[in-house]
This record gives sequence, structure tokens and C-alpha cells, in this order.
Amino acid sequence: MAKISARFACQECGASFPRWAGKCEACGAWNSIVEEAPVESVPKGLGSGKGGRRIEFVGLDGGSTPPPRRLTGIAELDRVAGGGLVAGSALLVGGDPGIGKSTLLLQAVAALAGEATCVYISGEEAVDQVRLRARRLGLAAAPVQLAAATSLRDIVASLDQGQPPAFVVIDSIQTMYLDALDSAPGTVAQVRACASELIRLAKRRGFTLFLVGHVTKDGQLAGPRVLEHMVDTVLYFEGERGHQFRILRAVKNRFGATDEIGVFEMTDAGLTGVANPSALFLAERRGNVSGSCVFAGIEGTRPMLVEIQALVAPTSFGTPRRAVIGWDSGRLAMVMAVLDARCGLALGGNDVYLNVAGGLRISEPAADLAVAAALVSSATDVPVEADLVVFGEIGLSGEIRAVSQTDGRLKEAAKLGFAQALVPAVPRQGTAQAKPASKAAAAGPIGLRRIGHVQDLVSLFRSGGKAGQKSGE
Repeated sequence: MAKISARFACQECGASFPRWAGKCEACGAWNSIVEEAPVESVPKGLGSGKGGRRIEFVGLDGGSTPPPRRLTGIAELDRVAGGGLVAGSALLVGGDPGIGKSTLLLQAVAALAGEATCVYISGEEAVDQVRLRARRLGLAAAPVQLAAATSLRDIVASLDQGQPPAFVVIDSIQTMYLDALDSAPGTVAQVRACASELIRLAKRRGFTLFLVGHVTKDGQLAGPRVLEHMVDTVLYFEGERGHQFRILRAVKNRFGATDEIGVFEMTDAGLTGVANPSALFLAERRGNVSGSCVFAGIEGTRPMLVEIQALVAPTSFGTPRRAVIGWDSGRLAMVMAVLDARCGLALGGNDVYLNVAGGLRISEPAADLAVAAALVSSATDVPVEADLVVFGEIGLSGEIRAVSQTDGRLKEAAKLGFAQALVPAVPRQGTAQAKPASKAAAAGPIGLRRIGHVQDLVSLFRSGGKAGQKSGE
């Protein structure tokens, strides 16, 4: 019998190596390679000569019905999941410690327990600790079946007998271990094997599986990236500790739209959904302060208005400081370089601070024009008009590029009482054409001011009035 030799695996990306090394050649991480002993039960190749079962192929125009969905009663969670939970699906929920992952899932299974059997298995907390949280949230009377276990063999044996539950929560996957492996819980091999067994059981028995995952200091899900490929839906819980808002974002969803978000507010009674997040994000906004601009963005299928704040101040150090919260620091550097090179503003010698109010993180390029407006407003000390929303993408030559879903952005702005919009000069194909604000109102009560270059934006502030006011029309 051939000798079974140990192998070395990276704990960040899952790459395997024949010997230990200080740096992983696959992902570049340092001190992430650990020794893992392989098991004899690993499937071997097809050299044994055993024949396989012939599979049956079907056409694309089959008569299968869409998978049924079940609503949790938490509207924001149902929105992110694609309109409800699908039987036999696996959802991975990740987020920073203390962000509210366990609280949200406990509220979800408590709401579902009245109609279906729900199981909550905790590997991090004792039963009494989970009961204490349930009493604090007012959920102690919910008929949720609770257990504290970490052995995957015991969990699978319990879930695979009798009538299967409808919903199962594993909190968390990093605490589960399979006794067939010699590695410690939380390693690449254990996380991959435990998740694979649980997902296979969920699809065979037809229950919805929630897996809670830890994140690294970089905000990525701990363990190999293959874990995200194994599940049907990946949800990230985001939010700042100093804000009461929490954002549940879908980065992968086989049964719905990706980049969909749900907005929650953390209260003493747990997480409550926010039906109109735009009004909440703009509740404390002051419209007569320079450096503040309202951006009309799109998160998934939902239009959302947020306030972007910028502060340009003289530096007291040799190297100017850049501080960005809620946006990509690389795009901020690009927008500043375009303003310096194409408009001659010379912002590079100042300290620049940028903040997306409310704790929301924006990733779409349509925020370029709003960020540029906030920067120019702070640099010139000219406030942006209080009833003006801004959106548009900026190119390296200074042109303002069109963005998608213009009508949805304008309708959301009109609903919140905004009267003007600063938009790209050329609308994207398929978007409704509109006349300037001085001639006729477009998209309801919203008047459009179209600009084609960042120099047109800077001229609005250099004219002496507030940006967005009609000048010479």
C-alpha cells in the first residue's frame, strides 16, 4: 500500500503545495500555509474499470415549475433573497463580528416557526445564551428547535431522520468539524467538507439551509473562495458600528438579482426593516453647507438617494492626507486627477476627506459626478442647491458619461421633493429624452440640467451662485 503523505494547504485561497512555504504563490498571503493530512476516503480516479450509470439528457423547453418561495415576513430579507426563500437552497451570510448576523437569522426563523419546522444549531454559543438573546428580542415564545453542537456527524444524523425541517441555521460553519479529517475546525479542509455535506443533505431533504460565515480583516469571507461557489446565495452584512443602519447585500444569487440590498435599523428590539431608506439617509441633511451633494444611485433594483460629503482643507503636513469612507479611494484619486488636469483646480496639495453619510457603501461609477460636485463645492465654498440631485460617470478626458436606469433615479428624487437634477448631456440609449429645466420639466416635476464635461460643472460654482441655479437660460 502506498504511503499517504501529508500535504500543505493555504488557509486563504485553498491552494495545495507539496511542502511548506512562508508565502502562498497563488494568492500572495504570508504565513497562511498549514499542514493537513489527507484521508483515505478521498475519491480515487476512474482507473478501477467500474462502469458508470448512463445519465439522461433533457431539453431546455421542459415543463418543470419554478421553485416555490416562502416569505419570511421580513420584507428586506425577502427582497435580498429574490422574493422569498427557495426550498433546498443554501444561503451563506457573512459579516463583521457583532454586526447582527445571528440576530437577523434568529428573527427570521422565529417568524417562520409558526408555519414550518425551524432548527437553529449554534456552534459558538450555549443554549442558554441563545435563549437570553431570544428573550431580549421578545422571541422566547417562538417554537424554534434549538441545539448547541459542533460535530457534523451528529448534526447530519439528527437532520436526516424522520420528517425533515423546513429551515436550518448553522451558526457558524467555521465551528463545525468532521471527525474524518485531522485538521482543526475552521481550516480550509474542514470548512469545505462540512459545507459540502450540509449542502448535499439540504438539497436531498429539501430544506433551506443558512450558513453563517466569518470574515477576515479585509472584509472577505474566511476560508476558501470555493465556499462561495458551493452555495446558491451569498449575503454580506455591512454597516458601521457608529451607525444604527445595517446593509444586507446579495453578491451572488441563483434565484434572484445580485447587488440587491436590504436596509435594516438596529434597535433595542433587534433589526427592523427600513421601507424608505432614502428619506432616512437624508433625514439629517443640511442643504446650505458647502461640500454636500445628494447622489441618486441604484442598489440592485432599488433607487436610493444618499448624501455625499467632501471636505477640502489646507494640509499641515508634507504629504496631503486622503480619507475615504463608503467609496473607493482609487476612484477618488481619479476624479481629483481629472479635476486638476482638465479644470486646473489644484486639489492635490490639500487634505481631502470624503464620506457617504449613513454608513452606506457605494460602488457604482455613477457617483463620480456627485463626488466631483461635492469636492468643487468644498474647494470654492459654494453650496450645492438644496433641491438638486446629481449622477453621472466621469471619464479620464473629463467627459460626463451616461448611466443606466435614469428614469428610476429621477422618480425617486421627485418622490422626495427634489426639483432639479444634474445629469450627463447625452442620455443612454433606451432612456427617455428630456428638455432642459428652463424649457420644460422632465420625468414629472424634476427639471434636468445636462452637462457634457467637468468644466461645465466647475463653471456652475465659479459663476458666483449656487450650483444648479439657472444661469442665463
